[in-house]
Amino acid sequence: MSKQVPRSLSFGEEAAAYERGRPSYPPEAIDWLLPHGARTVLDLGAGTGKLTVRLVERGLDVVAVDPIPEMLDVLSSSLPGTPALLGTAEDIPLPDDSVDCVLVAQAWHWFDPQRAADEIARVLRPGGRLGLVWNTRDERMGWVKDLGAIIGHEHDPLNDRVTLTEPFGPIERTQVEWTSYLTPQALIDLVASRSYCITSPAEVRTRTLDRVRELLATHPALANSSGLALPYVTVGIRADLT
Repeated sequence: MSKQVPRSLSFGEEAAAYERGRPSYPPEAIDWLLPHGARTVLDLGAGTGKLTVRLVERGLDVVAVDPIPEMLDVLSSSLPGTPALLGTAEDIPLPDDSVDCVLVAQAWHWFDPQRAADEIARVLRPGGRLGLVWNTRDERMGWVKDLGAIIGHEHDPLNDRVTLTEPFGPIERTQVEWTSYLTPQALIDLVASRSYCITSPAEVRTRTLDRVRELLATHPALANSSGLALPYVTVGIRADLT
């Protein structure tokens, strides 16, 4: 287990906010990540099931694995028929050669990369695929850039730096631009569910959320609005077992 995992476990404190505020993933990105003919998919670091539900909707046999019981409780409440197992990327509770594809949404940076890659290769069938996906806010719009100034600008350098060694083949990358529609309260929940906000001292957390509320109340594009359009760029990375 990597040194970052204890911080990742802080998400359990805000599992409900995570589910309410975090965006889903665009169908085009999921299409690109999944290998042709895949039937059994592991959603690793599944959280509350933002990606899991999209995979289940496609009729796939999905197993969700996450280290946080509170996250899996939320997932199971909406997907009671989907196996939801406690586990980590470094110790996946599945047998060898058991899935066609492993997808990791918004979680690769919490893993020990080499140990996770070896463990993922173990559970993948020959020729199986590892797919990674991140949502990043598109800060070209004024208010989204202002939001970034409050909560931290969103560019995950791992999107550019992810490397995978053998037994995975060459890495391919794609990106999809799309828009998530949410309420002002859901934006508050999105911020509240971010790990840095959860783990900040109470006064810092309160100040951050108050600044977001002020932005909602005063920005010309947001004031008196009951619905927000939050643009995202979704980055996908995939590699197949050689």
